[in-house]
Amino acid sequence: MSTVLHGQEPTSNWVARWSHLLPVGCNVLDLACGHGRHMRHFASLGYKVTGVDRNADAIAAASPSGETICADIENGPWPLQNRTFGGVVVTNYLWRPLWPSILGSLALNGVLIYETFSAGNESVGKPSRPDFLLNPAELLNICQGLRVVAFEEGFLGQPERFVQRIVAVRETSGTQTPARYPLNR
Repeated sequence: MSTVLHGQEPTSNWVARWSHLLPVGCNVLDLACGHGRHMRHFASLGYKVTGVDRNADAIAAASPSGETICADIENGPWPLQNRTFGGVVVTNYLWRPLWPSILGSLALNGVLIYETFSAGNESVGKPSRPDFLLNPAELLNICQGLRVVAFEEGFLGQPERFVQRIVAVRETSGTQTPARYPLNR
């Protein structure tokens, strides 16, 4: 049985489903990008992409898709100081102290697409430590102040896991009418 390395899996269905919301031509940040599966996805759609991961081998594999930064974002300085992105994508990763930096990297009209493990996952596998599992509705609480376009939490199969995922937009101030976020089914 071979193990698929983080970032070599197919594009997340959640990420693919909501990719159409990103502003045309924006820069996209793939945080904890692994081998760059979402970098490849967004590059194939014509976006400029930046990937950050602490694994140098993964960053080397991801580099053909765009800018890559090898950085330990949990123990070192935030490597994207004063940079914003029209799309910020995070999957299968949670480090709560980074929330201010992640949200601060979202440009006006930028879209956050976030999907990771949640409470309950300890009953089916790893991660199982509470530090790496979202609490019920935690992403909704974190994204207060953003416009939530979609939110889900629950159990998924193949592989079995409990997840929480959100799509949220940092809208420009002064918006008079609700923006239209088309469903892409």
